[in-house]
Order: sequence, then C-alpha cells, then structure tokens
Amino acid sequence: MNDSLLPRVDDLLAAAARIAPHAHVTPVLQSQALDQMTGARLAFKAEHLQRGGAFKFRGACNAVWALSEDVAARGVVTHSSGNHGAALALAARTRGITCHVVVPEGAVATKLANIERHGATLWRCAPSIAAREALCAQVQADTGATLVHPYADRQVMAGQGTAALELLHSHGPFDLLVVPVGGGGLAAGTQLAIQAAAPQARLILAEPAGAADTARSLAAGSLQLDFTPDTICDGLRGTLGTPNFALLHGQAEVITVDDAATVQAMRLIWQVLKQVVEPSSAIALAAILAEPARFAGQRVGVVLSGGNVDLGALPWGRA
Repeated sequence: MNDSLLPRVDDLLAAAARIAPHAHVTPVLQSQALDQMTGARLAFKAEHLQRGGAFKFRGACNAVWALSEDVAARGVVTHSSGNHGAALALAARTRGITCHVVVPEGAVATKLANIERHGATLWRCAPSIAAREALCAQVQADTGATLVHPYADRQVMAGQGTAALELLHSHGPFDLLVVPVGGGGLAAGTQLAIQAAAPQARLILAEPAGAADTARSLAAGSLQLDFTPDTICDGLRGTLGTPNFALLHGQAEVITVDDAATVQAMRLIWQVLKQVVEPSSAIALAAILAEPARFAGQRVGVVLSGGNVDLGALPWGRA
C-alpha cells in the first residue's frame, strides 16, 4: 500500500507535542492482587480516565489540530459506534469547529449521549460498515467537512500511540504490551510507540472471539474481513484497517477471548482496581488471564482503553 498513509515514529512524537495542551496524562494503576493472580507484573494505563472517557480523544485531538486553518473551518465528520465519535466531537469543540458523527442504530446509549453532549450533529444509519461509510461520504460531500476515520487515519493512529508512549516512559521497560484490537488504531499506534521507545518489547492484541478478523488476517498474511461481528465488546466490532494491518503484520500476536471471560475480567477490574471500564477495555486483562503462562514472570503494560459503560445494561447476568 501507499507508504504515505502509514504513520511513522516522527508522526507519533509530533502527536505527543500537539495534543499535550489538551489531553490528560492518565495515571498508571498497579495491583499486588492481580500480579499474584497472573504471575506477572502488570501496569495499567488508565485511559478510561482520559477526556471523553477513552483513549480515542488522543487520536481525534491530533487529527483535528493537525488540520490547516482553512480546512478546519469546514468542520470534521466521522462514523463511530460511540467512543471515537465522542472524542472527535470533544476535539472539534476544543478548536471551535463543527463535527458530524454517523452512528449505527443500536449503539450504546451512554456513548451517544457523550457525542451529543460535546455538541456534534448525529446522523443515524443501519448497523453495517457499508451503511456507515455511505452516509459518512454523503455528509462529507454535502458539508465539505474533513473525514477523520476512526482508526485508519494516519494522524489518528499516531495520536493513539501516545498512550503507550507515556506508559513506556513512565513505567517501562516492559517485556510485553497488551492492548485491545478492533479497527486497529490503538494497536497500530502502540506498535509505533514500541518502535520509538521499547524495541525489545512485544505487542499482544486482545480480540473478541466473535470478531476475530485481526487474528485471522495476521495468520493468513492478508486481510480477512468477511464476517459478522458477534460480541459484547461494541468498541471492537470494526474490521481491521488496511494501514493498520500493514503496521501490525509480522509485529504482533493475537489472543482471542470469549465474551464470558471478558465480562469476568471487567468485573474483576471493578472489584480489585475499583475502576469502571467497558468490555472493550477489560478484554486486555481477560487475554492475560486466558494464557497466564505466556505472561508469568514478565513486565506487562496494559492499556485500559475506555470506561463508557451503559450502566442500565450491565452484563453480569451474561457471565
């Protein structure tokens, strides 16, 4: 693919400087109980405490502030099941520009409320990637807004990588970094951070068994996107992006996790760390618990990606 679409380490470092006035430097959490349970030394980057309640503010903020003045004046548009839409809406507000978000029917109510609270215009469509992309293109054509893709945008990927970069600088070195994977924005950005600051570390991706296109794609050496996602992890239902695949192929391993294990990990994080995280975030700990021998004796950095939980639909009964 065109290498100009791929972020580089310089983009990551520029993103860190660009978003510094706007993004939180989130805390890192540790737990002796979880260390004993897993046999590893775990450090959790608390991105659920980021502005907007998820790591995605980093990428959206970087993309918005990277725009020239004349382009920014026409606003931004994206499609999102929730966290990226809320992040882009918030980032757009920091620059005083308009934001349009295409959302699928059935999206988590809490996440839609976040988008609206930050001042974006919502556009609803059928719950398919094709429908989202089609309406997004229409809104873009009608308004002149710039598309900020949820995970395949160069500036978004670079911005997402700043979470791992902060973690590596504050609590490294690590043997392994574990992050969730859906479309691959956080995964690709984390791989950039590893290149920049921890070339000895390995990247482990946690993916729902019901949406395991990244596992299939990396194993096959080509994108394998023909599937219908079936997972409680609503933030991880997107298909792996082409530039994301290019950055991750040969560089990352995947652990697939069923939803029941993810819900148990979500509950464990609430009980032990006293932190509210969503399933798409808890899956990172679930992956470690699923294969403890792989992590035993290792220093492991974990990104807790988001905390926008629909409190009216807690999943304990499904565990």
